[in-house]
Amino acid sequence: MSAAIELDGVSARYGAATVLHDVTIAVPLHRITAVTGHNGSGKSTLLGVLAGVHPPASGSLRRSHSGRAAFVVQRSDAADALPITVRQTVAMGRWAHRGPWRPLTRDDRSIVDRCMDRLGVADLAARRLGTLSGGQRQRVLLAQGLAQQSDLLILDEPSTGLDAAAKDAITAVLAEERARGTTIVHATHDPADAAEADHHLALAHGRIAPAPVPGGSR
Repeated sequence: MSAAIELDGVSARYGAATVLHDVTIAVPLHRITAVTGHNGSGKSTLLGVLAGVHPPASGSLRRSHSGRAAFVVQRSDAADALPITVRQTVAMGRWAHRGPWRPLTRDDRSIVDRCMDRLGVADLAARRLGTLSGGQRQRVLLAQGLAQQSDLLILDEPSTGLDAAAKDAITAVLAEERARGTTIVHATHDPADAAEADHHLALAHGRIAPAPVPGGSR
């Protein structure tokens, strides 16, 4: 099976602390990969390395594509008090194509609308991001990620804080993206989510574990 990303002997640090140690993995192309591990196991750092936002301290990284990864975190970097709406948040996903200061085209606006519809947040379009529940915000951030139309989608625990219906909706959206040829990597603390993925990476103390690690949050 072809690899979307390959890491060879990668270590990564936060400050003076090494949080990933000699990681060698291959993320399969056009598949869903689940990453599991306990608190402090290095899941979020690994996602950052895969997304290209956290440079490795050592080792090598090879990608099969040249585009930018869509990286969906658990919370937006925007402060709750910032007067940014749901529509504006999702529209930021188009910045990868348009830049932050150019007006959106009709096609851009159509993509934003479709992504909000797919995640069931179109009725929240005028709401301020800071007024949303955690589950609503997570769906908005995933819609923003989809709006980037990247062939590599990386998500940090996308189902955290969601009820069963919302989790099912996100699972369905990710399955649709996989069918379109998107490579997806997501961290999860849910063993059922990991079991449904095409590929499973387990982390323990910053290293790839030889067997699945019981679920735990970051």
